[in-house]
Amino acid sequence: MQLLPALHSGGVERSTIEITQALTRAGHRALVVSAGGRLVADLEAAGGTHLTLEIGRKSLLTLRHVFGLRRLIEQHRPDIVHARSRLPAWIGWFALRGLRGAKPAFVTTVHGLNSVSAYSAIMTRGQRVICVSDTVRAYVLAHYPDTDPARLRVIERGVDAADFPRGHRTSKTWREAFFTEYPLLAGRRWFVLPGRGTRLKGHAEAIELIARLRRDGHDVALLLQGVVEAGREAYLAQLRELAVRQGVAEAIAFAPPRRDIREVMAEAFAVLQLSTKPEAFGRTVAEALALGVPVLGWDRGGVGELLARGFAEGAIPPGDADALFARAAQWLQQPPLVAPFTPLSLQAMQDATLAVYREVADAR
Repeated sequence: MQLLPALHSGGVERSTIEITQALTRAGHRALVVSAGGRLVADLEAAGGTHLTLEIGRKSLLTLRHVFGLRRLIEQHRPDIVHARSRLPAWIGWFALRGLRGAKPAFVTTVHGLNSVSAYSAIMTRGQRVICVSDTVRAYVLAHYPDTDPARLRVIERGVDAADFPRGHRTSKTWREAFFTEYPLLAGRRWFVLPGRGTRLKGHAEAIELIARLRRDGHDVALLLQGVVEAGREAYLAQLRELAVRQGVAEAIAFAPPRRDIREVMAEAFAVLQLSTKPEAFGRTVAEALALGVPVLGWDRGGVGELLARGFAEGAIPPGDADALFARAAQWLQQPPLVAPFTPLSLQAMQDATLAVYREVADAR
């Protein structure tokens, strides 16, 4: 039973579905508890069962769902409860404490470099704690020194080589449909910043980069992929206003999450990863490099870790807007070549996670 806030979009959600797929393929039952969302259909297509419970809403009222989750655990009797986010982890922790008799094993995954606090510490309480990068493992041990290193397992997010083949070319049909939808990107080089609608993803920095490049004479554009989301309208309005102030409103495309991110990245000139805080991993970096698409990103956290391994030319000192501009302008004059990059395979990530499940199940 995997616990997370919702199934709308994002790396946590994708990992949940990928592990569901691996579990059902191996003959296990895969339950997911969340508030639901557009990816529930994908979860069910992978063989999983979704149980709707709003365990991720940041409100004291959410604590009432401890009893609802406990009832679900008693009803379905999972061997393992796997929490992927802090509030669901707390709800799961309290639900398990009140169970009578044999209890499921408790596993957590640290998907992000969360603020250091007693609230965040719940993610270190799993019988096994999965870290999505060496950066995350080091962060956990540095800030939660009481954590037993023997309980930590580093499992990077996997990339299916068949889904992100090097040199992938988009089809004529796809290009015609895409550029009809986003005509301001047609006939010019454009950058893409994939990421949900939150200022932590660095959208403002990307808009300012495009404005500076255009003032320098480069006919470039930007696609902010995933920024159009329900509940994020005020933030989107701020970004549109910034684009107008910078004089680049006609060169910035705002888009909702898409399923064809492979095609989008393959068609782009380069991928941007400009999160204002260190990322735990940076799945889009691994996917872009696997495709052979250049990535420009801040050299820190999991993004810096991946760039150091596969494309050091794309690593920029964090927050250095001048260096970011200079490197982008250099690439526009002479596009870089990305050496073959082999991230952890999706199959390896799935196998490693199921191996952790077997560890804790055997210990029961």
